[in-house]
Amino acid sequence: MARRWSEGHSTYVLCVGASSGPESLLASGSESGEVTVWSQEGAIIGRLTLSGEEDSTSVVFSPAAPIQLFVSHGDVVSVLDPRNLKGPVEEFQGAGEEEINALALNDTGSALAMADDSGAVRVLELPGGKVCRTLRRHTNICSSVAFRPHRPNNLVSAGLDMQVMLWGLQKTRPLWTLNLQDVAEEEDDHQQRPGQLFNPPLAHCVSVASCGNIIGCAAEDGRVHLMRIGSGSKLEQLGAVKAHSQGASQAHFVSFLSHPHWLVTGGNDGQVALWDLSKHPVVTPDVKAKTRVTAAPRRKWKSKAKRKEQSSAEEVPEEKSGPKLSISHGDKVNWLCPAVLKGEPSVVVADQSSCLTVYPLSQQ
Repeated sequence: MARRWSEGHSTYVLCVGASSGPESLLASGSESGEVTVWSQEGAIIGRLTLSGEEDSTSVVFSPAAPIQLFVSHGDVVSVLDPRNLKGPVEEFQGAGEEEINALALNDTGSALAMADDSGAVRVLELPGGKVCRTLRRHTNICSSVAFRPHRPNNLVSAGLDMQVMLWGLQKTRPLWTLNLQDVAEEEDDHQQRPGQLFNPPLAHCVSVASCGNIIGCAAEDGRVHLMRIGSGSKLEQLGAVKAHSQGASQAHFVSFLSHPHWLVTGGNDGQVALWDLSKHPVVTPDVKAKTRVTAAPRRKWKSKAKRKEQSSAEEVPEEKSGPKLSISHGDKVNWLCPAVLKGEPSVVVADQSSCLTVYPLSQQ
């Protein structure tokens, strides 16, 4: 049964975040700098409009200190106390080179990464907000960034240049780079009908499963591209789920269901879907042992540590099985936030409206 949370915003909601723990709060950000904090029942705890009234593009709670809420607006990151939204506790002015699109915190809350319109990924030390790394490899807008769980110095970025990159913060060059267009062309060669066109796989949202080794990336081609990281942080295997009939805007692994490889996705087709990837060959290589079909990737992914050596990741066939739960939301999805609300596994959906919609995932 869907529930709508209303009156928290006067403009389109762009992002949603949840803090950890049984008493967790939720926060949402919308156009014109609005930020709202919600209880698990959907009651409004506080509202604030940030100075400058630039769009609130990302909201994340610190995993180490749930009373810290980080909000990006323009090139600024504001630190708020969600229990007392009278104004920022701290502001990191000029944190991004251009408008920030996404924020991510590592497990320990000691590093804040941001993806911005310049294509750069900046990493700030916490507390204090000192810039410790600026990672420049994307040639277009960097749309999403995520730290690897259990590896606070590893992060993944994705952008509108159709590139996914794994970084180690000890260096300013990526450990590897994956061009989604090469992968998508390989797949489309097998599927395309005469006259059929596919959207380019512009990367919109990247997520890492709680195991730390499986990456999901929602892209404009409607797929969620999957990657497995092997030993030595190498890109070991590639695959995809054809998740949406239009662009896939959101993909988030869900950490609180029966295993770490549940994935919730949302798209421009107005659909929200929950996928069980536990038997996907990218997640469980042994599944494909008897029926392995290996497509030779067109691109060789270079090991940056040994630039003269080249190693390629194996590509497995696209997943054909459908989602375990499919929800016709009816509007383009701006953001998805998996959360346990009053003990019930749920997903909070932000769309082209000023309201939030909450759907139960309790069938799983």
